Parts: sequence; C-alpha cells; structure tokens
Amino acid sequence: MNIIVSQEIEQVCPGFVGAAVEAYCVNTPYCAPLWEEINTLGERFRAELTTESLKVLPGIAATRAVYKKCGKDPSRYRPAAEQLIRRMLQGKELYQIDTLVDLINLASIAFGYSIGGFDADKFQGNTLTLGVGRAGEPYEGIGRGMINIEGLPVYRDAAGGVGTPTSDHERTKIELGTTHLLVLINGYDGDEQHVVGNAEFIQQLLRKYAQSDGGGYTIYR
Repeated sequence: MNIIVSQEIEQVCPGFVGAAVEAYCVNTPYCAPLWEEINTLGERFRAELTTESLKVLPGIAATRAVYKKCGKDPSRYRPAAEQLIRRMLQGKELYQIDTLVDLINLASIAFGYSIGGFDADKFQGNTLTLGVGRAGEPYEGIGRGMINIEGLPVYRDAAGGVGTPTSDHERTKIELGTTHLLVLINGYDGDEQHVVGNAEFIQQLLRKYAQSDGGGYTIYR
C-alpha cells in the first residue's frame, strides 16, 4: 500500500510522521490476557490522569491542534485515543469488539495516538492519501452512522474515505474473518521515535495475541 500525505496536511502539520503496520494474523472474538493488559493500564491512568490533563498528552494535544487548524472542534469530534482514555477515567468499560480491534485500542491508549485499523483486503486500489474532509463528503463511521468529516484529517482510497482520527469507515472495518491487517499510526506531534515505539508495540501485541509474526512497518511523511 502506497501512502501519500497531501499538501493540505503538510500545511497544518508540517512535522507529521506516520507509521503503517501490515501483518497477516488470526482474529478471535475475545482474548482474556489482552484484557488483563487493558485493565491494568486503565488502573494506572485512573491514578495518574484526569479528563483535563489527558488533553495535554503530546499525541492527543497535537491531534486536537490539527483539528482546530482544519476547522473542527476537537471537543465535539474527539480523537479516538482521547475518547478511549476518557472512558477509562470516567470508570466506564471499554467496548469489547474482537481481539484485533481491542489490541489496536490498547496500542492507541498506551501511546496517545489515534490509530486506524483496517481489513487491508477491503481497500480499493493500492494507494491511500491523507487529506482533509470536505463539506458534504459521505462517510459512514463504524457504529456511528453518517458523520460530518468536513475539516477532519481523512485517509482516502480509490473509492473514498476510509479513516479519520475520530472514526474509521464501515466499508473497510476489521471483522472476525479479517486475516490481512493494516494499522495506521498518526503522529501529528512529529515524534518519530514515539511513533516507531507504537508500531513495535503493535507488532508485539500481534505476536502475543493474534497468531502473527508481527509483520512489518513503514514510516511515511
């Protein structure tokens, strides 16, 4: 998969760095050891963070800043990492979906980046372009119905939008039968070392919980 960062994104975030993790794996409905990791991290966050202080975590703060520059209110359309950590801090259970989605959520929470997870076999074409959502652009968020992505960073394949930092698209979502995974890490803070650490953490989780060799990753700007 070729990934292009458009001039629209370069203008609002010239230091953007992303990582794409691609792997073959086996999905399962539930993984108890994975949820032990998630719950342990939740306990730590509840001891260290508040719903206000989490906004200044570098990955979240940078994503919120890009939303504002693109004309989107980050308190109304929260980045996914912020949504997940807020649920933990409010004492709410995270949604349990399936092992691949759950481990991607753990990776997002652990590093503070909004991460897109996709069934790579559902893409149209071999190129993804990261741009900015347009007025009236149709987009069906997973479990959210049609959402307004005007002013949101969005990855598009040949058929249209597939992922934003707020919600990925129903068309390319991970399902139990998914075996070919693509994960996109959005480093709007420009911290390549942290982005690489997040990619390697995802590979580690895939080896532990998804019968995978971890695949490989590439950095893009």
